[in-house]
Amino acid sequence: MINPMNRWAQYGEKPDYAGLLTFSGLPYTEDPAELAGVDVAIIGAPMDDLVSDAPGARFAPRAIRAASCPPGPHLEAGIDALGEVLTVVDFGDAPVIPADPATSHAAIQATVEQVLQAGAIPIILGGDHSIAEPDIRACATHHGPVGLVHFDTHTDTGRTVFGATVSHGTPMFRLVEDGVVDPVRYAQVGLRGYWPGDEEFGWQRDRGITSFFMHDVRDRGIRAVVADVIRALDGPGPSAGPVFLSVDVDVLDPAFAPGTGTPEPGGMTSADLLWAVREIATKLPLCGADVVEVIPSGIGSRDITALVAERTVREILTGIALRKVGRV
Repeated sequence: MINPMNRWAQYGEKPDYAGLLTFSGLPYTEDPAELAGVDVAIIGAPMDDLVSDAPGARFAPRAIRAASCPPGPHLEAGIDALGEVLTVVDFGDAPVIPADPATSHAAIQATVEQVLQAGAIPIILGGDHSIAEPDIRACATHHGPVGLVHFDTHTDTGRTVFGATVSHGTPMFRLVEDGVVDPVRYAQVGLRGYWPGDEEFGWQRDRGITSFFMHDVRDRGIRAVVADVIRALDGPGPSAGPVFLSVDVDVLDPAFAPGTGTPEPGGMTSADLLWAVREIATKLPLCGADVVEVIPSGIGSRDITALVAERTVREILTGIALRKVGRV
């Protein structure tokens, strides 16, 4: 395992722009044997072969790492997830290859499974939203059918997109149909715009999927919506169990995340999303998470979309830490 801090140990901290590029300057390994005792592993999934509009999300894992800041206390939550509570490593990128999405998906699923087999929680940096399919399939292979909290402008429950059955607009349809995601424990947040239509929403209603639109967030407030999400996924009985959290940055208004493939005005604020994912990670038993559809356009923290994606990961980590120490 490589510790990027070694050469800066005498100073106690390292400049963000110097040294080995890992998420938050975390120790780096590609060896599954070194995952023993790790709480969370960060994985990159740099592929965008299945987008229907703008490409570029293959560059996001590097940009999100470059936008990351060193460990430190969360000023609102009062906890230092990376520095004090959790053992987290950067597990590098899954060995994807260009122009072969089937091989790349298999590589992503295998890499996520290595983390799960070690007893750690995978957090995956996308990549287009098609990577949610191998991410969640890996979790279901380990845990059985999972619940899903899905922040997005779009439902991604199309049967096809431009005639293609495997796309960044179809993963959730495929996962539900294959029994990987339990539809009665599946909640979508932030939907708006002009797609999908009656056929997709009819299919969702028939399966008991819960949908919250942007007008729900606007009119009721994010705290009320998230409380309903938690109730939908944490109910009594055999349906309760592990939950995957998938965040498409286009759930945010383009003012906060302009670097994404299918931006839609009228979205969430960064403040609402960051609070929401921390609350969900605190209150629900996460088995994994991903943040997807970032198209970087700047360097380091100057890329505001990569920056908000990185902070989304940090808030998820903070929620996992709060849950670990019992501050639920």
